[in-house]
Formats: sequence, structure tokens, C-alpha cells
Amino acid sequence: MDTEAQNELVVHAGAIVALRLFDIAYSIDLTRVEALWAAHSAGSSRRGKLSGTPEKAVAFGVPPVEVGLDALTLNLDSVPTRADVTARFYDFGVVAIAVRIAATKMRWSDFVGAVRAVDRAIGPNADARFWHAILDQIRTATAPALFRPSATAIEEDYLLAEVRELSEPLSAADLEQRVDLVPILSGEDRALSDSARRGLLRQTFSYYVDDLVVLTWDRAFIYEPRGDSDVAHVLEVANAQLLELRYYDELLDAELPGMYDRVEEARGATSLFAARRFAALARRLYTLVAEVTELTEKVDNALQVTEDVYLARIYASALALFRVPLLGAAVDRKLAIIRDTYTALYDEASSRRAELLELAIIVLIIVEIVLALMSFKR
Repeated sequence: MDTEAQNELVVHAGAIVALRLFDIAYSIDLTRVEALWAAHSAGSSRRGKLSGTPEKAVAFGVPPVEVGLDALTLNLDSVPTRADVTARFYDFGVVAIAVRIAATKMRWSDFVGAVRAVDRAIGPNADARFWHAILDQIRTATAPALFRPSATAIEEDYLLAEVRELSEPLSAADLEQRVDLVPILSGEDRALSDSARRGLLRQTFSYYVDDLVVLTWDRAFIYEPRGDSDVAHVLEVANAQLLELRYYDELLDAELPGMYDRVEEARGATSLFAARRFAALARRLYTLVAEVTELTEKVDNALQVTEDVYLARIYASALALFRVPLLGAAVDRKLAIIRDTYTALYDEASSRRAELLELAIIVLIIVEIVLALMSFKR
């Protein structure tokens, strides 16, 4: 055995976690999910909370519900490998499925190879039937808890490489010197340019001397000897917020052209029916604005990090990296357009009603005059 192989780090304890998040409903009754899951599988469920952070430092708007599914066997490079599966339900209509493969006593090079194998087997470019089979099982078991289920589910994916224990204790700085994190973070087999490497390693965080988190758009590396899962949970919430804002951005994109067509159609109606059409369209737009506003507020308040500065930095960086604030601003702009249109329609409906009222008064006056003339002639 050569010296390099002898000096290679060994991952004594860690995991590779593939996340796939789906928008499955307008909202989810989490209390009912707990009851339905217990009846469906006799399995346990629990309300989500962060393991290593005081509750006063981090607050969920509504704590999600986590349930356990049956373990699966994955073929990773033709090697049968056990994978544990959990699902976490968020009240704003998102379910996050996590497939976890344990990494035990793996040489670092084998750990990197396992990350790539998981990505090939169940990553974004793999056969989607794997994830949809799990999703169908979840939907079937929790259907009564889903309010206005989505006909089609948009999705997000994320990959986590977690290391809890190495063959020798290392500081974050020493770990970065000993191993190359770029292959894990990029998923590429070929060497990257210096600028690409710097871009991948830009979002790097440490709180203690011996912990390290590196974020990218679609994956993250987490070195956490204390073994808590708070960073992974925060990244999941950020992905859930991204997914839901994507859903509403696409919903409003589809709504705006149809709204303009309906406005023109209402304006083309005769005065007798125009007011009614304007009022009906205004009510529809008001309902849409109210629903989207309610849900986006739930999404925005999904997690409030107050006193934990480290988690707050990671959470804010993840949101910025995923472009959640930009998507939120785009949704707000489109809602503003719809609100303005609603106001204009309401004013136009009121104006048309006033015109009809004036016309009715004129007609009544004419009728009175005619009746008076007829009476006078007699």
C-alpha cells in the first residue's frame, strides 16, 4: 500500500442525503397527517424541531411533521445499498422526501465516489419514477389531509454530503487542506478551472474550529462532529420556500395573460352585462390575491432564526443563493399588477352601475312625462 493511500482520511460516520421536494397541495392539515400516518402504517411521526439549537433562538411558523417510510435498497454502481427514507410535511403544501445512505468506515475517495453514485442513481438526471413511486405512496396515505391537491407537482432537489466523524480529528482549516471538496460540490469528473473552484467554495461557513459548511446551488457539504442536523434542516426549509415561490410565480405568470383577455372580453360586453362581468372578474382576482398573499406569508414565516447567528448566516446565504428574495419580489410585483387591475375593475364596475342607474332614472322621467302628457290629453 502506498504512502498516499495510508494517509488517506477515512469517514468513520457520515451520510449522503438526497432530498426531493414536491408541491402537492394548496395546504396540508398536519394534525390529520399525524393521525392518518399512524393508522396507515403504525409508524411514528414527530413534529420537526432543530436538535442542537434552543427553541427561543429558532422558531417555526408551524412545525412540520416528519414520518418514516420503509427502507429501500438502491443499486449504487451495482452494489445493493440500504437507504432510509423519511418525509417531512409543511403546512403550506410541500412535502420533502429524504433518502439517506449511511457512510461508515469509507475512505475519502470512496466517500466521494458514493456521493457521485447516489447522484447518478437518484439525482435530478436519473429516472424520476423512483421518486414518484414514493410520492404516490405518501399521497395515497395522506390524501384526506391535502386541501386542494395539486394535479401536477413541481419539484426541487438537493444533495447533502455529511461527515460526523473522521479517522482523525481535524479542524475545518486542516480538513480543507487535506481533502478536495470540489468533486463533492460539483459532481464533475473533470478538473475545474480556478475561477470555477473559487465560485464553488465561496459560500463557506464555520462557527467552531472543527465544523464546516459549504453551500452551492444544488448541493452542500456539512462537517459536524457534534452530529446535529440543524444545518441540513435549515437548508431543507430554504428549498421548500424556493419551491413554493416558484409555484406561485408560475401560477401568476399563467394568470396574467388570461386576466388581460378576460378584461377585454368584459369591456366588449354591452353595458347591461358589463358591470356584472367586471364585478365577477374583480371578485375572482381579489380571491386569487388573498390566497397567494396568505400562502406566501406562511412561506416567508416558515422559519424565523433570531438568536443563532451561525444558523442565521447559513439560512440567509441559502435563501440568497437559491434566489428566494428575487422570486419573492417577482411574485409581489405580479400581485401588485393584479391588485391594480382589481381596483380598476371595481371602479369600472361601479362606474357602469352608475351609468345604468342614471339611464334608469332618465327612462323613469321620460315615462312619467309621457304618462303626464297622456293624462293631460284626456
